[in-house]
Amino acid sequence: MDQLALLFVLLLGALVSVPVGDRFGLPAPVLMTLFGIVLAVADFVPNVNIPPELILPGLLPPLLYAAVRRTSWRQFAANIRPIFLLAVALVFVTTVCVAFVANAIVPGLSIAAAVALGALVAPPDPVAATAVAGQLGLPRRLVSILEGEGLFNDVTAIVLYHVAIAAVVSGSFSPWRAGLDFLLSAVVALAVGLALGWGANKLMDVLGDATLQIGLTLLVPYASYVLAEELHGSGVLAVLTTALFIAEYATDADDVMTRLAGYTFWDIVDTLVTGVAFGLIGLELHNALRTASGRWGELLGWAAAVVGVVVVVRLVWLLPATWLTKRLHARRDYDEEIPTSWRETIVMWWSGMRGVASVALALAIPLKTDDGSPFPDRDEIVFIAFGVIMATLVLQGLTLPWLVKRLGVRADTDREKEVEKELAVRAAKAARRRLKEIEQVEELPEDVTEQMLRRAFEIGFRISPDVAEDERREGHEKRMRRLKRVRRIQQEMLSAARHEVLAARSEPGADPEIVDRVLRHLDVRSLR
Repeated sequence: MDQLALLFVLLLGALVSVPVGDRFGLPAPVLMTLFGIVLAVADFVPNVNIPPELILPGLLPPLLYAAVRRTSWRQFAANIRPIFLLAVALVFVTTVCVAFVANAIVPGLSIAAAVALGALVAPPDPVAATAVAGQLGLPRRLVSILEGEGLFNDVTAIVLYHVAIAAVVSGSFSPWRAGLDFLLSAVVALAVGLALGWGANKLMDVLGDATLQIGLTLLVPYASYVLAEELHGSGVLAVLTTALFIAEYATDADDVMTRLAGYTFWDIVDTLVTGVAFGLIGLELHNALRTASGRWGELLGWAAAVVGVVVVVRLVWLLPATWLTKRLHARRDYDEEIPTSWRETIVMWWSGMRGVASVALALAIPLKTDDGSPFPDRDEIVFIAFGVIMATLVLQGLTLPWLVKRLGVRADTDREKEVEKELAVRAAKAARRRLKEIEQVEELPEDVTEQMLRRAFEIGFRISPDVAEDERREGHEKRMRRLKRVRRIQQEMLSAARHEVLAARSEPGADPEIVDRVLRHLDVRSLR
């Protein structure tokens, strides 16, 4: 099997892991990691030869962009305190604690190298956390905080990592220079992200076509990441800024086809890239086995110690941080999304899985320093990082569904239905207001007006049937059953039409482009 064949195997595994995970109640990223481990121990599977410097820019931009599409700037702003405590403060604390322990137990490991190790294992993976949490029916406030933490902790960790690596490679370190680099990195990333977000928004208006617009959304995250890195900024923060800007300002309410096609496209990209990323994590077992040859006891002991630090520090930090956030929340007028019980805090603690970013940063450690000597303890750092990833991702990922069920932490479905009902009422009222505005400028027949009023009511009813009273709901449900019957017959008629047109594609002299154009018209009609 060559490298290209291995890539196709990972892509196929990414697709298959989704239904398999749904069937057995297991997270797809964890299954892909296990699949990668199985491939790693197979004799016919080659070692992965991907240049380390290409892993982060190749995998992170689309994954981050896909994750941001599920959130918004408002949601991030509403959770700014818990996200800051987790994504910035906790990453700093975890880095320091891991560096202290690693420097003490690993002979000859310098402080700068220990900080690099701490930085690369400190950030919980945004893809793993959201993929796992999203399948478990957790309260939305927990998912929001995990998403925000996962999106922004990489920014802090990667900057700390680069500062530590630079100190090891150059042999010198300046706290003032490190702080200035951190600040400039953030400023450059924000500037690049906003500029590209604004430019992409304007360019989408010029492109017009849904296919071209969606293609642009695939290019923009990569452009944002690469440009920010070229200017010595944070590529991760630049991608997040660009994605948040586009999500906030580039949405046209009437551009239905682009929105539907965009959701489908990015779901596909997210599934495939996530699967490949976690498959690569498992495949790195090759390198771990080579490093540990003859030193299993020593290396496993170091890895276990760092795993213990990472897991314990997160719990010790979360307990007072949650209490502090609750105290601050009590003084606010709005409903900030924070954990409301010790059970939810435990679930947040156990959701701190490491993944793609940690592997990419470990593999990106330079082989040599500026003076030509080997990077000190590189193999040991990579092995410890791999141990942390395996322990947190596989162990926590496989046991999190059990823990959630055991603690009884579930989403507040009643509250979600209430919010859905409120939005349905707002949508129906907006439709009726627009109908009154039309009546003021156009003379509508009475039967048309009555029909349109029913349609306005149906807009809300289809979203949430609870908007109607019992008697009205019963009558409306009868009409809806009738309507469904009509639509079923209409869909069967359209299906017959599509089959006929598609059959014409194989006829002698048929023009496939014309046939496909007619078929697209029928497909769009089927969506109505």
